[in-house]
Amino acid sequence: MNIDGIGAENEVDTNDLELLEFSVGDEHFGINIAKVSEIIIHCEVTHVPNAPSAVEGVFMHRNKLVTVIDLHKVLDIPRPDIERTLLVVCDFAQVSVAFDVSNVNGIQRLKWTQVEMPPSVSGKSDDGLATGIAKIDEKIMMILDFEKIVCDMNSGQEFELGTVGEIAIPPNFDFERKIIVIDDSIFLNKVIVTELRKCGFDNISSFYNGKEAWNYISSLKDDDEGVETLGTIGAIITDIEMPLMDGHTLLRLIRNDKVLAKTPVIMFSSLIHDNVRQKGDEEGADAQFSRCQLHACIKKIVDLMSENKTSDK
Repeated sequence: MNIDGIGAENEVDTNDLELLEFSVGDEHFGINIAKVSEIIIHCEVTHVPNAPSAVEGVFMHRNKLVTVIDLHKVLDIPRPDIERTLLVVCDFAQVSVAFDVSNVNGIQRLKWTQVEMPPSVSGKSDDGLATGIAKIDEKIMMILDFEKIVCDMNSGQEFELGTVGEIAIPPNFDFERKIIVIDDSIFLNKVIVTELRKCGFDNISSFYNGKEAWNYISSLKDDDEGVETLGTIGAIITDIEMPLMDGHTLLRLIRNDKVLAKTPVIMFSSLIHDNVRQKGDEEGADAQFSRCQLHACIKKIVDLMSENKTSDK
C-alpha cells in the first residue's frame, strides 16, 4: 500500500481541519493530513547504535534518509499481534520521519472549533505529547505534538529550527513593545519565546491557541490602560493549525480591528506550502515562515518593528 502526496496539495478551507486518523494499539490518534507525505507498509530498517529505544532505525526512501519512530514505545502502548504495521511518513523542519503505527483508519474532516485543548496543555506541562483532543462519533482522538516527539528522539540535534545567532539590532530599537507568541506545541512555543529573549525581547506573552490569544487581546479593550497596551503590541507570531481558533481566523480578526490592523503578523508553521501561503497573503500576513526558519522569522520581526517605528514618526 502506497499513498503519495496526500498532504501538500489538498485544498481545504483553513477553518477546516483534515486529520489522518490512525491507531496505536486500541487508541486513536490524528495528524494533520498536510504534514503527511505518504503511508507505506513497514519495511526493513538499519539499526542506529545508541539511539533511544523508540527509534527503530533508518532506511532510504525516495533518496532521503528516513528515521523510523515507534509510536507504540513513545506512548507506552503494547504492540498488537499483527503481521505488519504501517509507517506514516512526514517531514518536519527538513527531517524525514516515519511513525510506526498499528493501522491507518482514514481521514476525518472537522472544524478547528471541534478540537479542544487536552488537560496537559491546559496545565502547561512541558511533558505533554498532545496538542488537541477531537471527539468524533463518541470516539476520542488525540492530536499529538509530533515536532516534540521528533525532537525528543533526536535530543534536539537533528530537529533544527534555524537556530537564532546574531541578529543586527538597529540603534534605539524599542524592546519595550510587546510580542505575542501563539503556538499549540508546548515545545515550540517555549523555543520561540526562549530565542526571542536571547535577542533582547523581554515583553512577551505566549498562548497555546488563537482563541486564548484573541480573548487576551480583547480583554485589553475593557479599560483605557488596556487600549494603550493594544497600541504598543510590536508583533504577533502565530502558528496556523491550532485548537479552538486557527491562525488565519486570528489574523482576520486582527486585520479587522481598528487599533490592531497595522500590527505586524508573522505566520510560523510547518504548513507553509503554496495553497496555505496564498491564504495567508489574502488574509494580510506580513510574512510567512516554515519551522526551519526561526532565525529569518525573528529577523523579519525586527525589520517590521523598525519600519513601523519609523512610519509612526
